[in-house]
Amino acid sequence: MKATILLGTLKRSGLSNTQTLCEFLARRMKREDIRCEIIKLVDHHVLPGTCSGMGEGDAWPGILKKVLASDIVVFATPIWWGGHSSEIQRVIERLDEIHDGILAGKPSPLESKIGGIVITGDSDGAEHVIGNISNFFNAIGLLIPPYATLSVLWDKQAKDKKTSKKTLLDKYESDYADTADKMIRQLLKYVRASESASE
Repeated sequence: MKATILLGTLKRSGLSNTQTLCEFLARRMKREDIRCEIIKLVDHHVLPGTCSGMGEGDAWPGILKKVLASDIVVFATPIWWGGHSSEIQRVIERLDEIHDGILAGKPSPLESKIGGIVITGDSDGAEHVIGNISNFFNAIGLLIPPYATLSVLWDKQAKDKKTSKKTLLDKYESDYADTADKMIRQLLKYVRASESASE
């Protein structure tokens, strides 16, 4: 089973809370025999646009190919000004072509895939971000099960804090391991149900 996490951190270098949480989740997925690839979007040249191919040098077609080859697709984002990051917004814009196809009566290539959401922040905003991303998942045929979100809101994740990676991982392990495992169980349950329905 394969999972792809689209990591929407804005940090090209240095410690990223969202990347650290994704790595934490990916390790726990590995325990359940899920092959998980984290794609750090800011490291790729994803051009602006609303279709799958925007010309030479555009990294999105390769990323989309990996997404379509996955059973599980996770959007991971920090909260910025109450919303998801610009990197995740770029993904939403590039996937708009799938929504256009659905409106034209075509099946969604994401219809049998299961979605999840990872969020980091230092204060409120997770519910709003989850609502927006869940609405988009619904529009493109990506199913998000109950409990398939992992949100960590903690003041030590604020951008002016110098929290170490070890401190972050200790926090995630002590306070969020059960939530992460429940998320993984739900993702697996719905992937298997989708596979059974298609047989």
